[in-house]
Amino acid sequence: MKRTRRRRPAYYLATATAALAVLAIGRLQPPALDDLRNFVFDTFQRLAPQPYDPGLPVRVVAVDEESLAAFGQWPWPRTRLAELVDKLAEAGAAAIAFDIIFSEEDQTSLDHFVRRLPDGPAKVEIVAVAANAIPNDRLFARAIAAAPVALGLTLSNVGPKSASPPKAGVAIAGDDPTSFLSRFPAAVTPIAELAEAARGLGATNWAPDRDGVVRRVPLLGVGPGGLTPSLALEALRLAQGASTLVIRSSNASGETAFGRQTGVNAVKVGAFEIAVGAAADIRPRYGAEAPERVLSAAAVLQGRAPRDEIEGRILFIGATAIGLGDIRATPLQPTLPGVEIHSQIVESLLSGALLSRPDWAAGLELVAAGAAFVLVASLLLLVAPLFSALAAIGLITALFTASFWAFDRAGLLVDAAFPSLSAALAYGVGAVALWRNDQAARRHVHMAFGKFIAPAVVEGLVEHPERLVLGGETRELTVLFSDLRDFSTISEGLTAQELTHFMNAYLTPMTDAILDREGTVDKYIGDAVMAFWNAPLDIADHPRKAVCAALDMRAAMARFNAERAAEAARAGRDYRKAAMGIGLNLGPCSVGNMGSTRRFDYSILGDVVNLTSRLEGLCKWFRVDILVSGDLRDAAAGFAWLDLGAAQVVGRSAPTRIYALAGDEAFAASEAFAAWRDEHRTMMRYHAEWDFTRARAAAARMMAIVEPHWTGCYLALEQRFAAFEAVPPAKSDGGPIWKMDSK
Repeated sequence: MKRTRRRRPAYYLATATAALAVLAIGRLQPPALDDLRNFVFDTFQRLAPQPYDPGLPVRVVAVDEESLAAFGQWPWPRTRLAELVDKLAEAGAAAIAFDIIFSEEDQTSLDHFVRRLPDGPAKVEIVAVAANAIPNDRLFARAIAAAPVALGLTLSNVGPKSASPPKAGVAIAGDDPTSFLSRFPAAVTPIAELAEAARGLGATNWAPDRDGVVRRVPLLGVGPGGLTPSLALEALRLAQGASTLVIRSSNASGETAFGRQTGVNAVKVGAFEIAVGAAADIRPRYGAEAPERVLSAAAVLQGRAPRDEIEGRILFIGATAIGLGDIRATPLQPTLPGVEIHSQIVESLLSGALLSRPDWAAGLELVAAGAAFVLVASLLLLVAPLFSALAAIGLITALFTASFWAFDRAGLLVDAAFPSLSAALAYGVGAVALWRNDQAARRHVHMAFGKFIAPAVVEGLVEHPERLVLGGETRELTVLFSDLRDFSTISEGLTAQELTHFMNAYLTPMTDAILDREGTVDKYIGDAVMAFWNAPLDIADHPRKAVCAALDMRAAMARFNAERAAEAARAGRDYRKAAMGIGLNLGPCSVGNMGSTRRFDYSILGDVVNLTSRLEGLCKWFRVDILVSGDLRDAAAGFAWLDLGAAQVVGRSAPTRIYALAGDEAFAASEAFAAWRDEHRTMMRYHAEWDFTRARAAAARMMAIVEPHWTGCYLALEQRFAAFEAVPPAKSDGGPIWKMDSK
């Protein structure tokens, strides 16, 4: 298509603005770009994972389901762990590393049991027996002292400030590395008796990215005891019989940085010199889970483990049974026991299968992004959009091919996503700018209002025409969101005319229910309705009117389904019941004309609006049709409310109290609701007390006494309580919090 000079200035302005945006992104390196880069590199690892090499001398001794079935629940007595260490040492293990922190005394030990007994004759007799018994921890310490064992500890920001002295000596060449390492003022360490007996102490800390995936692993950290090696590094040291770690930092011999302090360059342990990042971190190239890597602790204790799978090997002991393991996410797997990550780290160190992001990578990516932008933007002016699009696609393909080649062949992480994004942005902005210029000559109509405005809004705008300009005010509003459930399934097989009739028949009574209660319909989004109260005019008692509108919508839905059922029966066709969810919330919102000077709508914005949308989405989660926030429930307390606890929805850090609407004010005063509410409160009290077994039983009882359309809610709660019973949530003030994965 021919481009005239008259149209090019707008194109140049648009592409120049986009080019500045690309430059800013490349220089600022925002977190979103890092997320995109991680996604690309994770994809590369999934496409070409590190093959498992059974010849590497690393194995996992797993406390798995087989071990629990054979020897009982976890944690085991320290005597059994001592037996496990003895058997591994007798079989010739080169190093034994526990991915377990023994921060408390053995609760099963006889001496510990005696201390808890009340005074009396029985205690005197048991004390006499205990006097000749060796405490479990002492037996375990003896086993540890006789074997090359490294124990795990966790560096922390809270907790005890003292720590056992490190077992490994440290030699430093160059700048002091501690200023570049992660620092922790506290540590959770093994009890003193065990720590003194161990030949190694290593940190089990990870350094996950903000999405929780472990891509970088620190080999060193700074704790209250000073420089602390990782558990993997300690295991590698013990296996070689080395006593010292050598840290080479900037400005060491051979590591000249022209006086600048750039961080750690390498860590040497025994015969291995490991190139690391500035913070002494590495990037393992992960491999898939391999059954050959794992030995069951039961097999070792029962003498069934092959000796050649133990002799001369580095063994990591940890829990992998469901519900016990330190579960982490890697680029390959969303759930992997932490003990297996430790083993893969040592495998990467031994095989040299480490990934590296060189210092020059960011600069090269910025240059490539600029060149890609200029190339695509120039092609748009010279050739037809189709050919320039094909050229952009070819360029992006070439960039990703080169990036993957560098990853697979050299272990280099050079990002193709940013240059590709630059090429796509150049094409998108340029093509849109040229298209808009081509369409400008044909545009003969101007944009107008394109939404339904409630009569109350019209009256307010007539009285206050100044509100037709952009901007608005902050007011306390009651906000409503409603949405049809399974609309796609219901609409299957409907013609365009039938679908239009269905939507009109549904939306009309819903709109009437809102307008009859003095609400304003903000917008329709397909089958969804958004409405609000108390703007632009003051609406007295608007929270109550909004709740009444929601009840009217519930009744209208029942009538709508009855009419459809009768119509389907007359026509002799199948009928699928429609259902909806309604969310209600109360709070300050920005309300006014939103948009541009050419087109604007009277609408609302704010966190209250976002939370209302989330509440509507939670209706499906709890299998109810009306949910409200605690603020709205407090403002309209006279209705029949059922407390569902606190939920943390997507996009909010603080939990929100949520309530289901069971009925109107008359029903709230009835004896039937009082009995229902009391049983419900008992169930939620069990939930708040972390007694999920009784809460689940109460939910099951509720299903037998409530109306049929409420059984789904209690079935959902029973399932949630069962999930909490299996995997209890972390303790928090105010009872357990429902965690919402999505809207």
